[in-house]
Amino acid sequence: MEIFQIDLANHKQVQEFLALPFRLYHDIPQWVPPLRTDDHFRLDLKRYPFYKHSHAAFFLARQHERTLGRLAVLDSSLYNQHNHSRTAFFYLFECDNDLDAAAQLFALGCEWARSRGLTSIIGPKGFTALDGLGLLIKGFDHRPALGLPYNPPYYPALIEAQGFERAGEIVSGYLGKNINFPSRIHELADRVKERRGLRVATFRTRRELRAALNHLKALYNGTLEGTSDGTPVTDEEIKSLADQMLWFADPRLIKIVMKGEIPVGFLLAYPDISRALQKTRGRLFPFGWVTILRELHTTQWININGAGMIEAYRGLGGTAILYSEMFKSVVNNPRYRHCEVVQIGLENEKMQREMENFGVEFYKTHRTYQKAL
Repeated sequence: MEIFQIDLANHKQVQEFLALPFRLYHDIPQWVPPLRTDDHFRLDLKRYPFYKHSHAAFFLARQHERTLGRLAVLDSSLYNQHNHSRTAFFYLFECDNDLDAAAQLFALGCEWARSRGLTSIIGPKGFTALDGLGLLIKGFDHRPALGLPYNPPYYPALIEAQGFERAGEIVSGYLGKNINFPSRIHELADRVKERRGLRVATFRTRRELRAALNHLKALYNGTLEGTSDGTPVTDEEIKSLADQMLWFADPRLIKIVMKGEIPVGFLLAYPDISRALQKTRGRLFPFGWVTILRELHTTQWININGAGMIEAYRGLGGTAILYSEMFKSVVNNPRYRHCEVVQIGLENEKMQREMENFGVEFYKTHRTYQKAL
């Protein structure tokens, strides 16, 4: 078996790394391919913003010209500075049900992390705030929301065999149009807005939304205050994330909580184009963009994939505003009938319990793993 770190300047090796999931998931109808342009962008050392401040290594396992597995290991300087840690991430793990291949991939990846002075490793955890977390351990019968990990059921066993232990679990839930949402939440949200001088900015066009997203860096980084495990974003990263978001956004689904002209909270939701990516196998060209554009205008699914308030506004009913706007995003848009509330940490028991009380069915679970190096 050959285990090696790929050279990102070697087009053939990059293609081999990116092609593996298309073989592994060929007969799994739930899997959603990545957008191939985004896939290539993440491995571009000159263009991808992550490499301006941090490093990553990408590994392949190969035997008799057959690719058995792959792994990325990340050294995120921004994460480690913010959290006062020396932690590596592992990400993009894909593998046949081959314990030896998985073991050798992780051995080489962990050796690379140790050589950089890192003392622990956690994952799956990606490059940006929009990258989904964890391994799927519940909900294999359901198509993943856009950007969320999907994997075969045998992956946890491969990772646990390498000495990894559970770090945390994240749940995603279904929210239907007939939700029995308590009116008292709307009433509380209205009182909080009036008492604290808050308003919810909404948008009709992408031009309006782009202007508002200029504040996204300060807003997102502000929501990390008083929390752990977050990664601040840079100007380049926020521009890249905003461009990505605007590409498939429905401006009516993006909500920003304002105090005067200062943003203090946000709710990010977008149409789910996963089905279109399945049809096009992740390709935009030559005609995949037509299928994706059609799906943007016809899908009945939305994903809520990000919500937060800066620390000063989290208490005293600030979360009620986000709940209220979450409900309105589903009910006040006649086209949308289904919603997935994406990846809420199980440690936030209060939020999970509140959502279950007003009808969210948590039907998917992802798990992160960690170990000392």
